[in-house]
Amino acid sequence: MIQKHQSLSTLSNRYHFIDIIERVASSHPYFSLMLVDVMRFSDVSSAFDHRAGDEILLQIVNRIHVIFGEGLILGRVSGDIFGLVFEGRQSQLIMQSKYQRLVEHFKTPLYTNETAFIADFNVGIASRTNKKVTATKLISLAEAALKQAKNNQHQNCSFVNDNQYSVTGRGLALKADLTRAMKNDELELYFQPKVNLLTTQIIGAECLLRWNHPLDGVLFPGSLIEAAESYNMMNELGHWTISNALSRVEQLNKAGINISVSINLSPSQLYDVSLPKLLSDLLQRHKIQAKTIELELTEDVALSNSLMVKRQLDDIRAMGLNVSMDDFGKGYSNLSFIRDLDLSAIKIDKTFVMELEQNPVNKAIVEATKLICDAKKCEVVAEGIETVQQLTILKKLGIRSGQGFLFSPAVKFDSFLRLCETGNFEQLLADKIRTTAG
Repeated sequence: MIQKHQSLSTLSNRYHFIDIIERVASSHPYFSLMLVDVMRFSDVSSAFDHRAGDEILLQIVNRIHVIFGEGLILGRVSGDIFGLVFEGRQSQLIMQSKYQRLVEHFKTPLYTNETAFIADFNVGIASRTNKKVTATKLISLAEAALKQAKNNQHQNCSFVNDNQYSVTGRGLALKADLTRAMKNDELELYFQPKVNLLTTQIIGAECLLRWNHPLDGVLFPGSLIEAAESYNMMNELGHWTISNALSRVEQLNKAGINISVSINLSPSQLYDVSLPKLLSDLLQRHKIQAKTIELELTEDVALSNSLMVKRQLDDIRAMGLNVSMDDFGKGYSNLSFIRDLDLSAIKIDKTFVMELEQNPVNKAIVEATKLICDAKKCEVVAEGIETVQQLTILKKLGIRSGQGFLFSPAVKFDSFLRLCETGNFEQLLADKIRTTAG
């Protein structure tokens, strides 16, 4: 007889569930991970209270155990998302039949507070067919499959396996480019100053990757990053970026320049289990205070519901490093996630700053972001400042930090050192104001 859960607290939480998946991966060459997202669950919480919601989720958990048997490995990934692990070889046909069993079973309604609730699900499934594929990679694939299922209007289940991505001629060329670029020191970090808008003093910098192509000159490395993501080389590229950034910070400190430096992290890097140790080792090697380093995440990554991302960010913050959200407003921010996310700064996307003079809605978005940051006690940074007029409006709105071409584009490290020796953009700004007035 299957033992029922009496409380959701007896389920593995996201951290313990990751550990379980890693143990399964080390002892079983083949297995599948199914992520089950309860659709319209917020309707229950909105109509009643969290206790009613927990009661529904508990009924779902116990029914899933009935469907798939006592030996099922089940964990709670987040509020209304559960993870199911199936050991052994599982073809797409087998996993889709499991999904069908799930759907058919839940055509019978659940009840809470004498009200019926029909549970529907979005399901993402990933199967490991290659023993070299890590647990974290499979989790990433399952989450990508779940996202695809949510975006598909006609099919609520999406399946991927670990060898689904085909190799193309263009992809192989990009992979060769990346390998050569790293081997021949063609990559370089540029630095864009972050400025106190009231004093024009340099208070920080953002590291940006550039590619010194042997034929085409200095390039933005978008295609290289695309190749790195496609061929599982992003961790290698990310390690290079972090290592070189912290080496430059050490040089700044030795020159008596103590400012914060931000480094962009890709989604793939947050699935690299060695990331926290890499950061810890580099901080010690270069004798850098953790609080001077800020890791920038894009809005979609920062607000991700990923169990792996959350654990990594918790570990990173515990080390004393700062975490900021880049390009705020560019995507579709979930304000409840922002409320619960521990951030040192939120960076307003440049598209709202660049049209600040013409578009009153942009001004309102900047004001709203400032209110959110004040409530969270985190910094708000304006990106893409290009004109004196934009600067004037931002200062009136109470924005204290920013970056953009009005002050300086991203420059080579030696040029950035010279900017830091000057310390501020007071004279540059005075000249621009005079030119504008003239």
